[in-house]
Amino acid sequence: MAAQATGSRAPRRFAAVVRRAPATIATVAAILVAGVATGALWSPFVDHPLFESVAYGLPAFTEGRFWTPITGTFFADHPVVYVFAIASFAGMAFLELRRGTRVALGYFWIGQVFAILASALFLWAAALLPWPWAQLEATMVDVGPSGGTMACIAAAVGLFVQPWRVRAWLVLIAFSAVTLLFWGSLADLEHAFAVALVLVVDRSLSVQRTTVHEQRIIAGIASLALGAILLLTNLAPTFGPLGRTEPAGGSLLDVALDVAVVLIVSNALVRGRRWAWVLTLIWSLLNVMTSLAIAVVLLPVLGSAEVEASLGGDPSVAIATGVLWLLMAVYLIAVRGAFAAKRRPELGAPPAPTRADVTQALRTHGGGTLSWMTTWSHLQYARTSAGIVAYQRRAGVALVLADPLGPEASRGDSVTEFIDMAERAGLVPCFFSSGEATRAAVPDGWRSLVVADDTIVDLEGLAFTGKRWAAVRTSLNRADREGMEFRLSRLADESWGVRAQLRAISDQWVGDKDLPEMGFTLGTLDEAADPEVRLAIAISPRGDVDGFLSWLPVYGDAGIRGWTLDLMRRRDGGFGPVMEFLIGSSAQRFADEGATIMSLSGAPLTHDYPPDAGRLAELSELLSRALEPVYGFQSLHRFKGKFNPRYEQLYLLYRDEADLARIGAALTRAFLPDATARQFAGAGLELVRRPGGD
Repeated sequence: MAAQATGSRAPRRFAAVVRRAPATIATVAAILVAGVATGALWSPFVDHPLFESVAYGLPAFTEGRFWTPITGTFFADHPVVYVFAIASFAGMAFLELRRGTRVALGYFWIGQVFAILASALFLWAAALLPWPWAQLEATMVDVGPSGGTMACIAAAVGLFVQPWRVRAWLVLIAFSAVTLLFWGSLADLEHAFAVALVLVVDRSLSVQRTTVHEQRIIAGIASLALGAILLLTNLAPTFGPLGRTEPAGGSLLDVALDVAVVLIVSNALVRGRRWAWVLTLIWSLLNVMTSLAIAVVLLPVLGSAEVEASLGGDPSVAIATGVLWLLMAVYLIAVRGAFAAKRRPELGAPPAPTRADVTQALRTHGGGTLSWMTTWSHLQYARTSAGIVAYQRRAGVALVLADPLGPEASRGDSVTEFIDMAERAGLVPCFFSSGEATRAAVPDGWRSLVVADDTIVDLEGLAFTGKRWAAVRTSLNRADREGMEFRLSRLADESWGVRAQLRAISDQWVGDKDLPEMGFTLGTLDEAADPEVRLAIAISPRGDVDGFLSWLPVYGDAGIRGWTLDLMRRRDGGFGPVMEFLIGSSAQRFADEGATIMSLSGAPLTHDYPPDAGRLAELSELLSRALEPVYGFQSLHRFKGKFNPRYEQLYLLYRDEADLARIGAALTRAFLPDATARQFAGAGLELVRRPGGD
C-alpha cells in the first residue's frame, strides 16, 4: 500500500509543479520545440544554416543582428548541451515556486540579456588591448539560455536558509571563477556576468562572523576549487584570460590518485584535522614560491618564450595560480585555530567528570525525565563552566543524551560551550532527546526534529475514576480477583529465584527479536541493578513472575519528584493485562509517596507529524514502519495512551542537513552497538518484505 501511495503521489506532485511553474515549463518546451524543428536535438546546431542568423555575440551586434539575444536563447550548439541546458532550469523552477512567475521571468530574461550585452561590451573594450584571449573571444558567437539560468540559480541560492546560502554562494562563485579563468569560453564569461549581476542586485551574500565549522567548510571548498584548477590544467589544454596551458599528460591512475588526494584532504579540512591544515599550508607556500621564482628569476633571465616552452603554458597562468595559493595560505594562517582537532581528544575542562559527579549534579540541581540515563556506563562526560554534558562519540559525532546537567540558569551556557568543544575537536555536535529549554539554547539557524513525545502522567490527585480510566481500572480489579501480587522493590533485594526469572523473561524477549537489545535511551537489567532504580514486579498466586518494570528516579531541587519507565517485560502465558496492572499500581504507590509525575518515556519514531513537515518527517515515518515489526514502537505508543498522559516533545537538535548522514550512522551505532552486518541486513529484508509496515 505504501508503494502504491508513493506512486500515486508522484503524478500529483508533477502536476502541481506544472501549475505553479508555467513560465519554466513553457520556456523549456519552446527550447525543445525549436530543437526538434531545426534538428538541433540530434545534430550540431553550429553546422545549421540558421546558426549565424540567431547566434548572439559581439560579431552579431557589429553586423546589426540585435535580435539575437532573444533568438539565440532557444537553441543549444550541440545535442549533448541540451541535457545540461534543460537541467539548469531547475533554478528557475525553484525561483518560480518560491517567488512567482513574474520574478522568475524577470531574473531569467534580464540575466540572459545582461550577460550577453555585458560580455560583448567587455570583449569589445578588451580586444583593443594586446590580449590574445579577448581578441579570440571577440570573434565568437554563441547560443543557449545559460546566462538566464545562471542568474536564476544565483537568485535561488539567495533564498536558501543559512548556512546553506553562504556555502552555495561560495560554490557558485568558485565554479564561475575557475571555469572563466581557466576554460574561458564566451559562455563562461556570460555565466560570470550573470552571477555578478545577481550578487550585486540581491545582496544575499552576507558573511558575518563565521563559526569554526564554517571556517573549515570555506577551507574545504577553496581546497576543492584549487584542486579542480590543478586537475583541469593537467588534463586538458586551456585558454582563458590568464593565458594558455598544455596538458601535463599521465595515466588514468595518476588522475584517480590526484582526485583521491584532493577529496581526502578537503574532507579532512572540513573535519578540522591539523595534518590536513599543515599539508595544505605547505603545498600553498610551495606554489607561492614557485610562482615567485618564475616572476622574479626565470622570466627576467630566460625570457617569456623559453619559460613558456619549459612550463608547457603561459607563465602568467602559473603566476596567477600562485596568487590564488597565496590567498589560501593567508586564509589558513588567519583561521589556524579552527584546525587543532586531535584524533580522539577529551572534551571539556579537566578533570573529567565521573559517574559520581553526574549523580551528585542530579541530586543537587535536578534534571529531566531522561536525565538518570546519563549515569549509564556507555557515556562520556564533558565538564563545562557550570555543569556536565553526557555524550557518546560515534562516527565522528558528539551525540549528547538529553539535556545538560547543572543549575538550570547555566544550561544555556553549557550548550554553547559543548558545541564549541565538539567543533574544535572535529566532531559534529548533536543533541538527542532534548527538551524545549535546550532547543531554545542552541545557536540561531540550528535545526530541530521531534524524535519522540514524552508521555507524562501527573500524579497529584490521581484517581482511576471515570470512563477514560476504564481499561486501567478493569485490569486492577481483575488482578485483585485473580490474586496477583504487586511488589515495588530493588533488584538487589530480590531472591536469587526471582532474579533468575527476571533474567529469563528478559532473555526470551531479546531472543525473539531479529536485532539485539537496544541501548542508549533503552536500559537493560544491568542498568536496573542500580540501587536507585526500582522494580515493579507482578507475582502470580503460584509464585511466578508474570512481568516487571524498571523505574528511573527523576530528581528535582528537593529530592525525587517522579519516576521514569524504562524496562517493560512480560512472561508468555502469564497474566494478560500485566502491564496495565503494573503501571497502574506503580502510579498509585508513587502518588502515595509524594511523587508529582510519572513518565512512561517517549517511544522513538512515533510522533504524528503535520502533512507539510518535510522529508525528515517522511524518513522518520519510514523508519517507524520498518522497525515496527521488530520493536513495536507504534504499538507501545498506543498502549501508553491508556494512561491519559500529557505529552512533551523531545528533539533531535543539529546544525544543518549536511550533518544528518553522520548523525544517522551515530544513532544507529548508539542504539545498536552490538548489531552485526547480518542483523542489519535482516532488518533491511524485513523492510522489503513489509513495505507498508503491516
